[in-house]
Amino acid sequence: MTKFIWISMFVSALAFAYAVWLNAWVRGLPSSNPRIAQVGGWIREGASTFLRREYAVLAKFAGVVSVVIFLFLPQPIWSGIAAANLRMALAYLAGTAFSGVAGVIGMRVATIANVKTAEAALKGIKPSFMAGFRGGAVMGMAVVGSTLLGVSLVMLITNETSTLLGFSFGASSLALFAKAGGGIFTKTADVSADLVGKVELGIPEDDPRNPAVIADNVGDNVGDVAGMGADLFDSNVASMSAALVLASALDRATGGSVNQAVVFCYAAAGLLASIIGVMMARMGKRGPTVALNNSTYITTGVYAALTGILTGVFDFSWRIWGACMVGLAVGVIIGIASDYFTDDSKPPVRKVAKASATGPAFTILSGIAYGFISSLPSLVGIAVSSLLAYNLCAPLGEGYAMFGIAMAAVGMLSIVGMIISNDAYGPIVDNARGLAEMGRLGEDVLAITDQLDSAGNTVKAVTKGFAIGAAGLTVIALLGAFVSEVNSKAAELIAQGVQGVQQITNGFNIMNPVVFFGMLVGAAVPAVFSAMLILGVDRNAQRMVGEIHRQFRNIKGLKEGRPGVVPEYDKCIEIATSGALRELIPAGLFTILVTLAVGFIGGVQAIGGFLTGNIVTGLLLALFMSNSGGLWDNAKKYVESGHEGGKGSDAHKAAVVGDTVGDPFKDTAGPSINTQITVVSLISSLAATLFLTSSVFK
Repeated sequence: MTKFIWISMFVSALAFAYAVWLNAWVRGLPSSNPRIAQVGGWIREGASTFLRREYAVLAKFAGVVSVVIFLFLPQPIWSGIAAANLRMALAYLAGTAFSGVAGVIGMRVATIANVKTAEAALKGIKPSFMAGFRGGAVMGMAVVGSTLLGVSLVMLITNETSTLLGFSFGASSLALFAKAGGGIFTKTADVSADLVGKVELGIPEDDPRNPAVIADNVGDNVGDVAGMGADLFDSNVASMSAALVLASALDRATGGSVNQAVVFCYAAAGLLASIIGVMMARMGKRGPTVALNNSTYITTGVYAALTGILTGVFDFSWRIWGACMVGLAVGVIIGIASDYFTDDSKPPVRKVAKASATGPAFTILSGIAYGFISSLPSLVGIAVSSLLAYNLCAPLGEGYAMFGIAMAAVGMLSIVGMIISNDAYGPIVDNARGLAEMGRLGEDVLAITDQLDSAGNTVKAVTKGFAIGAAGLTVIALLGAFVSEVNSKAAELIAQGVQGVQQITNGFNIMNPVVFFGMLVGAAVPAVFSAMLILGVDRNAQRMVGEIHRQFRNIKGLKEGRPGVVPEYDKCIEIATSGALRELIPAGLFTILVTLAVGFIGGVQAIGGFLTGNIVTGLLLALFMSNSGGLWDNAKKYVESGHEGGKGSDAHKAAVVGDTVGDPFKDTAGPSINTQITVVSLISSLAATLFLTSSVFK
């Protein structure tokens, strides 16, 4: 295993080196428009200010949590070994630091790449596409390189999977709050700008007269870049952690380390495949959407071939390789399903656009219906992949069936470097579109950036579906890791003579009222969590709409666009920032406290039910909100491109209303749910000893 850890660290170094080269390439692109430089500077400063304030709040939270971990995990410090608690606390802090840095790197590059992408559009769509894609690829390489490096270092230094779970919990908890805070910020500004600008006043999307447009562009970076970077870092760490916990248990039984070596080998191969895929990405005659999807398919093919070769060379089990390939294939299928329901060249988006001509109620009703339908193929895909992976690896021996599911999750997330590159491309080109309008670069440039932006929306929906699907397999594996941790801790307690402690031998029986209690509570948590985030956007957006109305009412000449009259952009940025910071903690804290309450009431059996209910309803809601939001967004853009009456028509106003409903769905609540599921799964594993010994109903 040590050999493969060092190889993983070497591949991480390659990814960092490539990220540095990509960053230099993007920065080296020409940019000379003073207006774009000015607006780009406002966006960069606003994003940096928000992240500084957000991370200051989260640093205090992380400090408090690390003290709690030191005192109580893996078991109370007065009854255990203090060194183990200290390692856990330090690993938690390292996880938060790695996750935070991943987000900051992505944001810094994105706020430069948006300017370069806008000006590159003067030369044509291909140069502009490459600027946006390579800007996003910097984050892709940095995030996955950090994942592999962080996990490798924890295992190299401690060789303890329980400490690795602490590292993963740090990544997950910061990602949960970063995604929630960034999502509330970005959708506060987006919803407010659209409702007042497009619906009330009929002015263009990124008209510089609108006081919320800079805050909207800032939000793209803090929510869709920094937040999503932390989110996918967390997903990747969690999948590797779950696989390594299960692999470690298997290796202890056989006295080797081959299963842990497989995890590192396949993860390193995935990052290498992503590097190759990014290098080969080019835009042909068929447009940016096809180029982005083709880069994913190329990376997938390279990964399948590479892992197949490595499996043969190192004599790994072909069944484990097969489970990995099942996850990889299902990830692509989930992406294709999301693409069908969110691409404006497909029937669902066009039908919702047509329904908009009848009014906003029909926009919302049809979008909700297609959003629910879209969840079926992805959920079936997750179910089938877990079933196939389970049965593929079951013949290898006891414990291998669940390890197969964990490796399917590793397989699905193996190309996450490419997925993040595609995802970060979206907000970069969205910002570029706004900069092109504010810089008055002309209709040809706006047409190019609109095309790139539409591709970004489609691919963002695909990547969100991919991330949610991967989270589904990961948390199933984490459920297996929870059982493994419980049994390991129970064996230690039984050996110490502790009475009333039982291992989990036959899973969780839903006819057991304690399990059913946990399941019902767990099923409700994603819905309440989503509601809290959406209400946060609602409250904040109402404040910003009031501020926009005040400025249009009080600043003379603003509505008419008189020369020299500039809105007070900073007021809207401050409303979005202060509101997001106020709203980001409660929803995340709610999920953590409910998990602990269920564990202390019903013990590990109740937690098993809790995690099961949380996984099922969480995946359903996450997929529904992600896909319906993407569908509404592209239905709006389809109308704006001249269909169903075009801009300014009743259909356009109805489509904008649908989009404002979909915004907090797809960019705040939806993508935050998969992180919420991961957080509660990790807390359950970390607190297993406490739940075994201190619950009301054992």
